[in-house]
Amino acid sequence: MKNLFNKLFFVAILLTLFNCSDDDSSTTPERGSAYMSVKLVDAPGDYEHVYVDVEDIMIKVNDDSEDDSGWISINAINPGIYDLLELTGGINVLLADDYEIPSGTLNQIRLILGTDNSVVIDGQTYPLNTPSAQQSGLKIKVNQPVLPNISYTFLLDFDVDASVVLAPDTSNINLKPVINASVEAETGVISGTIDNFDTLQSQVLIEATNGIETISTYANDLGEYVLVGLPSGTYTVTAYADSSLGFPDVIVTNVTVEVGQTTTLDPITFQ
Repeated sequence: MKNLFNKLFFVAILLTLFNCSDDDSSTTPERGSAYMSVKLVDAPGDYEHVYVDVEDIMIKVNDDSEDDSGWISINAINPGIYDLLELTGGINVLLADDYEIPSGTLNQIRLILGTDNSVVIDGQTYPLNTPSAQQSGLKIKVNQPVLPNISYTFLLDFDVDASVVLAPDTSNINLKPVINASVEAETGVISGTIDNFDTLQSQVLIEATNGIETISTYANDLGEYVLVGLPSGTYTVTAYADSSLGFPDVIVTNVTVEVGQTTTLDPITFQ
């Protein structure tokens, strides 16, 4: 009898641990995809021209390590040589456009520069030495949360005056990039469910419009839908069931979308 009691006690402990493990899993952060764009801008500097050779943009997502593992290229769409002093007054160069990344935390951005960098002073062109950038690129700590289905634009502000280091003469001019990173979320999300989706047994089209833009999607097999990439504003959301079923459209008006936020609607019921 004693052995039986011990066995039952052991099983009870295992079941308790198993149930606790299940409860913990319910708090796992939501995962999905976010989208990022990168623009290069510049603070004015006291030079005629400062040319930088941009080769690539790399990132670390959900990885706060300081070693060289885990870097991902986001495939710079406009690599090339740019005069930083032209990237002022609202002018910028788009280096990445809506690149899909895992949601979570964007830890670092790395700007990869080539060797063709130069500065023009008093009409004379001098090469810019960039030893660190040539080897591994400039690391910029960001540690920015990125939410599923949200688009973000990261602005890399190249501080020319702090980045160009002059020697006593012009025989040795170094480029030690000083870049400030800022971020802005550009869009919001509308999400929701179809309450009686199981009884419909057909696709349901969900459409949101603000009078200028219209974005649509279909509910998934669980009756869930997510409308992404919505600029901030007020929307009308319409749900369309298969016309053969005879259900009238369901219209939800005055749905507010805020940048970087998810607006969750009450369940939609076809009647």
